[in-house]
Amino acid sequence: MAKKKKVTEQTEYTEAYIQNQEITETIEKNYMPYVMTVIVSRAIPEIDGFKPSHRKLLYTMYKMGLLTGARTKSANVVGQTMRLNPHGDGAIYETLVRLTRGNEALLHPFIDSKGSFGKQYSRDMAYAASRYTEVKLDPICAEIFAGIDKNAVEMVPNYDNTMKEPALLPTTFPNVLVSPNTGIAVGMASSICSFNLGEICDGTIALLKNPKTSTDKLLDIIKAPDFSGGASLIYDREQLKKIYETGTGSVKLRARYDYDKKNGCIEILQIPYSTSIEAIQSKITELVKDGKLKEVTDFRDEIDLNGFKLTLDLKRGSDPDQVMAKLYKLTPLEDRFACNFNVLIDGAPKQLGVAGILTEWIRFRIGCLKRELTHELGKKRDKMHLLRALGKILLDIDKAIAIVRETEKESDVVPRLMEGFKIDQIQAEYIAEIKLRHLNREYIIERIKEIESLGREIHELEETIADELKIKARIIEQLRDIKKKFARPRKTQLIYADDITEEVDLDQTENYNIRVVLTRDGYFKKTTYQSLRGADEQRLKDGDEILALEDTENIAELMFLSDKARAYKVKADDFEPVKASALGDFLPAKLGFDDDEKPILMKSMLNGYSAGHHIVYIFENGKGVRVPVSAYDTKGNRRRLTGAYSDASPVVAAFYEEKPADILIMSGDGRGILINSALIPEKTTRTASGVILMSLKKGQKVTEAYFGEKAASYPSAQKYKKTKIPSPGVLPRKDASQLSMTDDE
Repeated sequence: MAKKKKVTEQTEYTEAYIQNQEITETIEKNYMPYVMTVIVSRAIPEIDGFKPSHRKLLYTMYKMGLLTGARTKSANVVGQTMRLNPHGDGAIYETLVRLTRGNEALLHPFIDSKGSFGKQYSRDMAYAASRYTEVKLDPICAEIFAGIDKNAVEMVPNYDNTMKEPALLPTTFPNVLVSPNTGIAVGMASSICSFNLGEICDGTIALLKNPKTSTDKLLDIIKAPDFSGGASLIYDREQLKKIYETGTGSVKLRARYDYDKKNGCIEILQIPYSTSIEAIQSKITELVKDGKLKEVTDFRDEIDLNGFKLTLDLKRGSDPDQVMAKLYKLTPLEDRFACNFNVLIDGAPKQLGVAGILTEWIRFRIGCLKRELTHELGKKRDKMHLLRALGKILLDIDKAIAIVRETEKESDVVPRLMEGFKIDQIQAEYIAEIKLRHLNREYIIERIKEIESLGREIHELEETIADELKIKARIIEQLRDIKKKFARPRKTQLIYADDITEEVDLDQTENYNIRVVLTRDGYFKKTTYQSLRGADEQRLKDGDEILALEDTENIAELMFLSDKARAYKVKADDFEPVKASALGDFLPAKLGFDDDEKPILMKSMLNGYSAGHHIVYIFENGKGVRVPVSAYDTKGNRRRLTGAYSDASPVVAAFYEEKPADILIMSGDGRGILINSALIPEKTTRTASGVILMSLKKGQKVTEAYFGEKAASYPSAQKYKKTKIPSPGVLPRKDASQLSMTDDE
């Protein structure tokens, strides 16, 4: 009973808290807060160019005194950052790693580092643990935090309300376009490429002077993105114009290389920012294995203290420019960086072009500078207020001294000074705190002289705050100073499509005459004519025989048909040449046959899929069909084609027919017919089952079929001759010397 009562109470409790809720209400109350948190507080950068994780880390380092002090252990920074960022130390350290000079992810790193921090261009190169590495802020961070102690930005409580942190950093240059940033939120993403600092400063100055600066003018100043990894950017002005106007599009990057003529190797020195050395090596390995990169004999990672290097050894006589053209086409050595300029503006995501982002940054920077100047103005007004009290004291220093000396209680000093000189409490507190040694006419007169200069400064600040043009002039001055101190030459080289060497035909291979041989057991050989001279006897496995032999060229495409109704297409160049005395390649393993799959036909398609040519299939049930070769001409580079012919009955043989010829069909009981292939109807559908060619006795099936010369050379072949289909098979008389045949029907 007690157990039953407990279950009943639990059920009633559960039902009391279960409420019916519309899906729209669920999304609004549960899902949307998560979505907005990810967008606003995690994945999308704000106008200062930072995500919250970056901002919290850098501000922590600033408060630790690492802008001017010596380096400290990264673990110390990570631990201190947890006061602002309540995530694990691993996530914080990963954020720190990307901002370091050692990682090489940024054009202008924010953290001066010592130790191993991995590399942006390698996904496998691990960074050292935080207890081993050391960091401090880079000098450029002085521009990131300029004015932060003068109320330049709003300070907000941290997650547990124990300290304040900046909502944004008052960057004195458009860091949002200088530091690359990518992030994936919910329903949106951001991918911002980096631009050259000097060009961005010049472009911003142009917009400050003329907010209506055209995109074309901006393109002349900010020429193109600039990446920390260098490489070359294929300049497409129209595409860049689209990115500058809309914030979407992509730029094409390609690796830069040198050719070491002495050692016969290509040295790749810079790769696209959007790829990694491991991705490139993986693709090159695949191409070498597939025989599509025969010019490369070896490649290796030679990254060292001098920087990035991927070395490719070439075969003697290989053209390095043509090899690189092929690599650009087939590997990530040429890649695209997709741009999606999503930025948080006043807490809301917006997709903006370059001019739009710079305009918003100018608005943001004007606000920062106004706050900073207003803070300075307040300080100067406060000082002026105190100095005016000194002026009143100067009129009667003896009176001030007398008031202090004659007052019995300390707490009465300030009120009596206020009453005696008609000053407020703040002024009186200031007067009361003046040291006795400073209560002389000379000191007070010197302080009062500051009133005049201070008044001019206050007037100038008031005018500047009220005049946006003067604030813009200050911003321009700051940008010029930043460019002078921190700008560097472009790392990413601009190349034009007209300057690119014409790409080689990727299918172009060394051509020479070859002989191809396929055996019944599936062994394939490609031999050169040179190796056949005086040694053309083909070595075969015991019990094996030649199924097909053909002379063709190395550039030919070979088509193989299997007994599983599949067609396989492969380049002759994909096979290495061997001598006639070798067994050759085992074709089923090379082409990925099933375990019980065997080849039945090989044909060189050197002259293409010619009209009027057919493939003739003979099936066990006595049927046959002619399929045009053009039915096997497929678009693209398909290596395997299923449904190559009908699988309604097992196939006995397949023949390539350039023009009609005789076919001899034999059944298991020794009967046969000899017909011309022109009698077999053509079917345009590959999987057509065909028509009956040979009428079979019950329980019998076709076991052999021969075409052309092989049919004509079969013993007494003409005695099986038929002129119409279907026809019953015939048997030769027991007396083989007689010419007549018996239709044993």
